[in-house]
Amino acid sequence: MLMVFGLVFLIGSGVAFKMYQDGRHSLQSFSEVQGVELSYNEDGQLVDRGTTEEADAIMTMLEDEWGYPVSGMEMDADDPLVNTASEYMFQMATVVHHVINGTTEVTLTEDQLVDAEGNALTELQVGDETLQVPDPVPAEGWTVEYPNGGKYWNDFDRTNPVDAAARGDIWTGTVHGLVGELGVGTVTASALKLALGLTALIAGLGVINILTGAGLFWAAGAARRDDRPVADADDRRVLVDQTA
Repeated sequence: MLMVFGLVFLIGSGVAFKMYQDGRHSLQSFSEVQGVELSYNEDGQLVDRGTTEEADAIMTMLEDEWGYPVSGMEMDADDPLVNTASEYMFQMATVVHHVINGTTEVTLTEDQLVDAEGNALTELQVGDETLQVPDPVPAEGWTVEYPNGGKYWNDFDRTNPVDAAARGDIWTGTVHGLVGELGVGTVTASALKLALGLTALIAGLGVINILTGAGLFWAAGAARRDDRPVADADDRRVLVDQTA
């Protein structure tokens, strides 16, 4: 019976491996269509915008701030196409790093430069600076240089007119779409690794069951041979006399 279970496990692992291969092929095709590649220098070091320092800053954010365990085996300078979980996460971190650490020009109109009670503001907090609001406000609006300041979507103070306006300009629909798309790639690649591990586990259980079943079958056969009655010496002599 154990051998039968073992065969069932092996067949199941074969089916699971086929499904893993199909998923892996799909992810590879998806990655090739996107055509996103990481950048490496001639020494095989990651670079971003031409410098290793920028890439190191992104990696620090990914590993330390986000707590993601980057696998060096998944970061291959000879295969820069983004198609592994670590590469997808690094690319996501790259997008976010540049979004939250840049600066954005924000234009505010007169009707936006009011407080919660609707009173006109005379000064405005922009990052670490307090700026005087021009009076009158230009008809085309007042443009300020807004430091993104490492802010994620929920970090903006929407009671501050410039924060409220800057949030949508910084975290655009395109940025959200890119992060979501890269997140799908990460989850898919991670799920495929889990599927491969489960496939190996099922195959291992199958082999163990077959070997255990074969061992028990062999042991039972040996026990049956040992239980056969053996003729004693007198019986053997009688048998010899009868045949003589």
